[in-house]
Amino acid sequence: MSHADDHEGTRRDFLYYAAAGAGAVTTGAAVWPLVNQMNPSADVRALASIRVDVSSLEVGSQLTVKWLGKPVFIRRRTEEEIADARNVDLSTLIDGVARNANIDAAADAADENRAMDEAGEWLVQMGVCTHLGCVPLDNAGEYTANGVGGWFCPCHGSHYDTSGRIRKGPAPENLPVPPAEFVDETTIKLG
Repeated sequence: MSHADDHEGTRRDFLYYAAAGAGAVTTGAAVWPLVNQMNPSADVRALASIRVDVSSLEVGSQLTVKWLGKPVFIRRRTEEEIADARNVDLSTLIDGVARNANIDAAADAADENRAMDEAGEWLVQMGVCTHLGCVPLDNAGEYTANGVGGWFCPCHGSHYDTSGRIRKGPAPENLPVPPAEFVDETTIKLG
């Protein structure tokens, strides 16, 4: 084997490696935009988690905010609403599951499993009827505490009690409780 043949093989190996490297970089540059377009956009990422100031919310009133394109009801319940929600026989409920994203999925629909705090004063739930996606009216329906609390969906007649549980009508499930937590005494974080 001559000295020239030895260099020829080395040059050929170098050209193979250089071509393979350039091909890999070119393929990566072509594929990256296609993969990156599947990531959520900046406006979607920004809305994935919101903070809501509830310092001005009076007892017995409700605030509706928009989160992920859907209404969320934040209610500061009265003692009467809490008592009314906690005195319900769970066997009479249409949907016996809490539907609370903050606790075990198998938890029952007791009011304690749907409220944000132990006292039951704060209730946060999605404001979308589980029948066909309408927005229920607050302080309406047959399951209010003397005309306060409770929700009614006038589209098809679904009635929700003061804990957001379906009690009458075609809706199959309770209003779901989204991921929520107090970050301080007056701010609730959704998401």
